[in-house]
Amino acid sequence: MSSSHFKKGQSGNPAGKPKGARDKRTALRELLQPHAADLVKKAVELAKAGDTTALRICIDRCIPAMKAKDEPVELPALTGSLAEQGDAVMRAMAAGAITPDQAQAVMQVLAAQVRIIEADDLEKRIAALEGKENGDQQSPGAR
Repeated sequence: MSSSHFKKGQSGNPAGKPKGARDKRTALRELLQPHAADLVKKAVELAKAGDTTALRICIDRCIPAMKAKDEPVELPALTGSLAEQGDAVMRAMAAGAITPDQAQAVMQVLAAQVRIIEADDLEKRIAALEGKENGDQQSPGAR
């Protein structure tokens, strides 16, 4: 059974963007590029003069936003059902033992585990049904 009704190498949207078409943002960047030094200089002048928007732009470019550190998460052993494990993560976050970012990362791992368990269970159920069906086909009068 094919997962797609489109032929390989054929677009599902023939009226879509033609191959090699330029992105509008790229064209706009190319228009600005010859003036980049003057534009940066002007933004710095405006920022120095008190323009808060220009100041924010300059600061954002000079100091990148802080990213969460990749540190190991110290949690009590996650045992019990997946729902109980999720509850333990939320309690650890509420108690300040882990940050909200860390809690979100752990919850994403738990959600992925749920999908793996569901897929594994479905695979086993299909195999059992196919085995039952094959057994029925091999001995038609055995009922």
